[in-house]
Amino acid sequence: MKACSVAMIFGLWHPWNLCSLLLRVLRKLLGLPPSLMKKSLERKHIHPAHLEIEVGKLPELPQDVLMDIFALLEIPDLMRASSICSSWRSIHSSLCSLGLYKRPQTPCLFYTSESAGDTVAFLYSLAEKRSYKLTLPEPPIRTRYVIGSSNGWLVTADERSEMHLLNPITCEQIALPSVITIEHVTPIFNEAGALCMYHYSPHTAEYFNDEPRSLALATLRNYLHDKAFVFYDASAGGHIVALIHSPYGQLSFARLGDNKWTWVPPHSDFQDCIYKDGLLYAVTLHGKIYAFDLRGPMVTTELILDMVEYCWNKYIVQAPCGDLLQIWRTREGSEDAGPPSYVINTTNIKIYKVDTRAKKLVGINSLDDHVFLLGHNQTLCLSAQEHLQLKANRVYFTDDEETYLYGWKDNRRDIGIFDLANNSCEELVSPQLWSNWPTPVWITPSLTRL
Repeated sequence: MKACSVAMIFGLWHPWNLCSLLLRVLRKLLGLPPSLMKKSLERKHIHPAHLEIEVGKLPELPQDVLMDIFALLEIPDLMRASSICSSWRSIHSSLCSLGLYKRPQTPCLFYTSESAGDTVAFLYSLAEKRSYKLTLPEPPIRTRYVIGSSNGWLVTADERSEMHLLNPITCEQIALPSVITIEHVTPIFNEAGALCMYHYSPHTAEYFNDEPRSLALATLRNYLHDKAFVFYDASAGGHIVALIHSPYGQLSFARLGDNKWTWVPPHSDFQDCIYKDGLLYAVTLHGKIYAFDLRGPMVTTELILDMVEYCWNKYIVQAPCGDLLQIWRTREGSEDAGPPSYVINTTNIKIYKVDTRAKKLVGINSLDDHVFLLGHNQTLCLSAQEHLQLKANRVYFTDDEETYLYGWKDNRRDIGIFDLANNSCEELVSPQLWSNWPTPVWITPSLTRL
């Protein structure tokens, strides 16, 4: 009976229930009609116009109590609460400006819809199983390539192939160093001195394999950009952007505030990255893992794991216990029904623990109460106990196959949930809500400003 009582208490004081309860109490205190409060709460735009409520002399919860309550809310609830009145909006602003809002967020699927317009995007909340509408700053999101997602930030490439960080919640946007500062790119100017094309040299530190080519400004991103990540470097007190790029999956990085990208030769074929204990770990399609120390004047490199086995889609993630894990994803292509198109579907996912001492991989049959999120985002490992809406021992996946992403823009995307217990897939939402371009990615909403 005691266990049941505790469970009921946690259910009652779950953040979503607490928010709903708090708003219902506020409605009663203010004597507002239910229809007015319902209209406010059902707004699906995550940047809503503020709804002002005349509080007058009615009693109000102390600000420190409200601060504690607001700090427990997920971002959609927090945004809705901040639109209720000026005092609640002030509490929301204080939480963000003072860095007191640190509640772990449940990831969402970021996607667009052709019918909504070029500057509009959506977040599909896994916690609430509903979508929120976002109006984003220029350039239009549907004209960009989404090349990464980390810690609440998207990394995009615009029609000049230039990269930006974008927080879709706060709408903060930061330009990254110009693409012409990457080792393999040089600018081509016309007679008037305006940038008109790029010279792209597909070489590594060890050899030149293909002929250099001249590419239109928007075309370069088809060849160059693979996958990007945003990491916080506690030792330097700043953020690092790591970029896996062609030719051959090489690495470059830049710190926020840098005016150029730093190339990290000579290794290649990288698939995924994480940042752990001041080191950048990167895995190749052959299973090799390198650790790069980016903190000194010279980048140092250590081979953590040598070649294992070829697999086109490999990921790396840190488990909550601190272990490094490798994920191998197998897909098969087929002709889709209807109009001629090529569809790739996830057919199997294998998980391995990286034994750094023995320098080998150890197979894992179950994630227990954890879940993975794979795609064109930083790979995530989350606790299903902390995110009750996620299904344990599952892998939530989106599309990230490079050729398929850029070469088949109108195709149905490979998005779903893989059950590791029986090696089966299920749809995330049926029917699918999202447009296929830019490719949908997982993002963990954040109010952090850089």
